[in-house]
Amino acid sequence: MQLTPDIALCLAILIAAVALFAWDRIAADVVALGVLLAVVSTNLISTEQAFAGFGSGTVVMILGLFIMTAALSNTGIVDIVGRSVLSHVGSNPTVLIAVVMVSVSALSAFISNTAAAAFFIPIVLGLAGKRGTSPSRYLLPLAFASILTSSVSLVSTSTNIVISELMSRSGQPAMGMFELAPVGIPIAIAGIIYMLTIGVRLMPHREKDGPSMEDVGNRTYQADLVIPDGSSLIGKTIAESPIAANSGYSVVKLLRGSKTLDSKAAKTVLAAGDEIVIEGTRRDLLRVKDIKGIEIKADVHLADPDLRPEDAVVVEGVLMPGSPLIGQSLRSAEFYDRYGLQVLGLNRAGYGLAHKLSRIRMRLGDVLLLQGSPENVSAMDRGNLFSIFGGVDAVRQKSSHAALSVMIFASALMAATFGFVSFPVAGIGGAFFMLLTRCISPEEAYRKVEWKVLILIGSLLSLGAAMEATGTGKYLAAQLIAVIGAQDPVFVLGSFFLLTVALTQPMSNQAAAIVILPIAFETASQLGLNPRSFAMMIAIAASCSYLTPLEPSSLMVYGPGKYRFADFVKVGLPLTVLIFAIAIVMVPLVWPLTPAT
Repeated sequence: MQLTPDIALCLAILIAAVALFAWDRIAADVVALGVLLAVVSTNLISTEQAFAGFGSGTVVMILGLFIMTAALSNTGIVDIVGRSVLSHVGSNPTVLIAVVMVSVSALSAFISNTAAAAFFIPIVLGLAGKRGTSPSRYLLPLAFASILTSSVSLVSTSTNIVISELMSRSGQPAMGMFELAPVGIPIAIAGIIYMLTIGVRLMPHREKDGPSMEDVGNRTYQADLVIPDGSSLIGKTIAESPIAANSGYSVVKLLRGSKTLDSKAAKTVLAAGDEIVIEGTRRDLLRVKDIKGIEIKADVHLADPDLRPEDAVVVEGVLMPGSPLIGQSLRSAEFYDRYGLQVLGLNRAGYGLAHKLSRIRMRLGDVLLLQGSPENVSAMDRGNLFSIFGGVDAVRQKSSHAALSVMIFASALMAATFGFVSFPVAGIGGAFFMLLTRCISPEEAYRKVEWKVLILIGSLLSLGAAMEATGTGKYLAAQLIAVIGAQDPVFVLGSFFLLTVALTQPMSNQAAAIVILPIAFETASQLGLNPRSFAMMIAIAASCSYLTPLEPSSLMVYGPGKYRFADFVKVGLPLTVLIFAIAIVMVPLVWPLTPAT
């Protein structure tokens, strides 16, 4: 097949999109909107085709699922079940890990793995604190367990729903509710066994570094202090001050106006207005509040006159994927003015920071030490900017609606599973009854919807349409066959698993699936193979997000567990190989590569 101008243009857009996803400096949904604009403005497809993704059954169904799972959270049913299960766990760490993994994986087979992990993390932190053990022993298995059952049901992850939509567009029957289960359940069982036998031996055990709900405070934060006018420390050196080297604090930088002074010099004398960048634990930073003559800069310049000290709470918040704060400094984001919270300190695992707190550009996974009213902290948590750990009571839940929310959720899934209604209708119908019965308010439901995901999927479906309309999928399939050969269909199938896993790391799972699946379908068509086999293999591969902490479930445990990037490679690589071995055997058995004649 020849390289036409339209194919070349579509390839250029595709390559630019993958590069921007990997660069991670521009939000994924913004990149996706750029792709949508590019395929429309270059006339690769019509405007109607480009915008059809936003009206697709996929987007409608995912919207319904977001609202239903938010209602389950709002009524407290998941929290009730989770605490009930874990309250009967003994003191054996292996038993706790096993119960945590089974509980989380069972839950995430039906709701978002991010939501399942978010419910169990505070519970596990509390149990770790009571046992005096490091959370690092439990949090990585928890995160991986939430991902392991992504291939059990259609609603386990939005990626499966996207793939089902693409299958329908290609003339294939949509994915069944539990069609992936014959392969997904063995993967989940094998993954749990691996984590209990091999994974626990590969995981770090940082006994002295991990925070818990009972004993949060061992994480090192960077904070800015200031010497106020009239301070008793004016005229004294740092060595003579309460933040001397033996005080538990580490002085990073000393600023006087626009000048940086030598903070290590023993004779450097403190003056009014001096700013001191220090590092210390949460406890140490809060201890500064009791030291006369020195203040945390946030307290001095951003104090809320209407907030009494006894009413303020201090919490830790992990910066979540897709947050608009990523790439911004506290100053450029106008953090306090927008959110009403003071930032007392910032932790970036594995990195030292040498700038003033207000000028540090925030990154995915940064942990901020936040102070403010319980209402503002709760609003921040609900806004999906941060995952909040400790210090604030959960928003009051409608426990009286718990049974009703479960009944509505189960009814919606059963109606779709048994074919009474289509999956999009079931999703929206379930959302409607959740709202109608006040299991969740419209305002709370809309806050919990991950609009960025819907924009990402709706926009990128236009790229899939462009690849089909221009013949780009066929062209890439021909090139791929020329490279890997066509003699061994199983080898071709395995190649798509590896390609999808590779793209899933820098891109989102949904984006990787949307890019790879059209190429896989064309490859199967040219080789006379079953396209359904390739679709299921890609669905399994797209959920293999174990090699980096960029999956939201992994990101939430990254800071609290004091993990490092290499920990995920060390534990996740053997798990990925194990899943590949199961999939390459099971997928051709369940969905034969050679279509029945």
